[in-house]
Amino acid sequence: MSYDLKPMKAPRAAGSLLHAFVAIVENPVTGSLLADKLLRDAGIHALREIEASGPPLFAPPVFDRVREIADPAAPPADLRALARQLGPAPGASFRPESAADFQAAYAAGRTSPTRVAERFLEHVGDSEGLEPPMRLFIAQDADDLREQARASTARHTRGEPLGPLDGVPVAVKDELDQRPYPTTVGTSFLGREPVVADAEAVARLRAAGALLVGKTNMHEIGLGVTGLNPHHGAARNPYDPARMTGGSSSGPAATVAAGLCPIAVGADGGGSIRIPAALCGVVGLKPTFGRVSEHGAAPLCWSVAHVGPIAATVRDLALAYAAMAGPDPKDATSLRQPAPGWDGIGQRGLGGIRLGIFRPWFEDAAPAVVEICRHTLDALADAGAKIVEVAIPELGLLRSAHLVTIIAEMAGAHLAHYRRHRADYGADTRLNLALARRLLGYDYVHAQRLRARLCAHFAQVMAEVDAVVTPATACTAPLLAPDALHSGESNLEVTDQIMRFAPAGNFTGLPAMSCPAGYDELGLPVGLQLLGRAWEEHVLLRIAGAIEQQVERREPRVHYRYLA
Repeated sequence: MSYDLKPMKAPRAAGSLLHAFVAIVENPVTGSLLADKLLRDAGIHALREIEASGPPLFAPPVFDRVREIADPAAPPADLRALARQLGPAPGASFRPESAADFQAAYAAGRTSPTRVAERFLEHVGDSEGLEPPMRLFIAQDADDLREQARASTARHTRGEPLGPLDGVPVAVKDELDQRPYPTTVGTSFLGREPVVADAEAVARLRAAGALLVGKTNMHEIGLGVTGLNPHHGAARNPYDPARMTGGSSSGPAATVAAGLCPIAVGADGGGSIRIPAALCGVVGLKPTFGRVSEHGAAPLCWSVAHVGPIAATVRDLALAYAAMAGPDPKDATSLRQPAPGWDGIGQRGLGGIRLGIFRPWFEDAAPAVVEICRHTLDALADAGAKIVEVAIPELGLLRSAHLVTIIAEMAGAHLAHYRRHRADYGADTRLNLALARRLLGYDYVHAQRLRARLCAHFAQVMAEVDAVVTPATACTAPLLAPDALHSGESNLEVTDQIMRFAPAGNFTGLPAMSCPAGYDELGLPVGLQLLGRAWEEHVLLRIAGAIEQQVERREPRVHYRYLA
């Protein structure tokens, strides 16, 4: 079977050149020629030549596998029982502080949520005093944090913590509502007023006792994967602050990697959880489409959007996912799901697990990335997994169909904002929105007509394996270019390398996660991606736990601790 995922290339633009590109593309007279070339370079013209049959499919077909629908009125997951099932995190020369470490310290009286809150504020202040500043947070409310911490401390003092997340610092991407903050979605003009209610995923973490520490930085409106934000500053990678975090959940991943909190909430429309998790050396889960409520998340890209956790350890990722997952009457899409399962969670061996590898896709990355991921795959085989060669056709077509889908939906979401605030967007976001507005109505419908066929390719593969394994990104964290810091940049080649393995999970709606697999010769993290069957996040978490047992973690250059 031929492999059709070809490299994408176009002229790079940043600074004054990027602003010139924007002016040309937005001009109704001169814009057609440049926009046509850029859309052609992105594969849109080739997509138009592909024949489609059947009606459009405007959402992933993951609901076809639902046999028994979960009760929205069922009690939340028993996080204490899950914590016992997960067992302790593996020991290592470097081990990030986890939720279990905080609980043990609170129980022993070595610290308290109140003291942790103060340390957090000190740590963030220190991170902003570095050169360059880390720029991990968009907004913090010290009074709100202290109030949460006092309530958590009182519960622990009484011996009545709400569970394994009570008093654990958790950060929230500024794409989701969290009271008492506004939601800016990384812009300079949205979120003028504080929200009055949490997003559902945030509310569930708050109900579990999480210490919600603030709103983290992100790529503006989620329309990019570098983490560059000209309004709030580029979020910096804790392994090398001269490099990108990836995006769009740049702040959540970097905050976890820097040790400021063991868990963060991200959102993923085209790899935006998994990409920064990979580049920052942490774990990130994009659940099945509809598994976690989108209520209270900014409406950006309805048919490919997912909310999910980023964490320092697989154990914490599982706890955060368990707290957030499940049906929500306020989000109709979330109601057609089965109850989350936990079979196999905490098992050390992988006997009976089948891992699919489409070798041309797996090897379509930088040599160091491929070698590290291959070594990790071998370790999974040693743990009992069976490696199965598979073939997945039309990956290039899927990339183009996903691109049309996400940018068309984002342009639609920002129609009114674009009319009123066009000049207020960063130049890279403004260019992408201008190009999206050059798409035609039939481009979007055509992409959705192809969706059923492209999803069927993955359904056929998933009948043979429990997960498909790829690198999470085709490169490690690229350097931040100085000329892009105040404008963002348009760099299709780098974007393609960062996103190469991500869109399949969004377009099909299948769960996917990134796990630390090792480090390249510069000490930069490499992530391994696991793409699973619908509603089987527990299988991915089991595999990720086995990876965590095998991979030696390294401490980032910028890292903070609370309990040492």
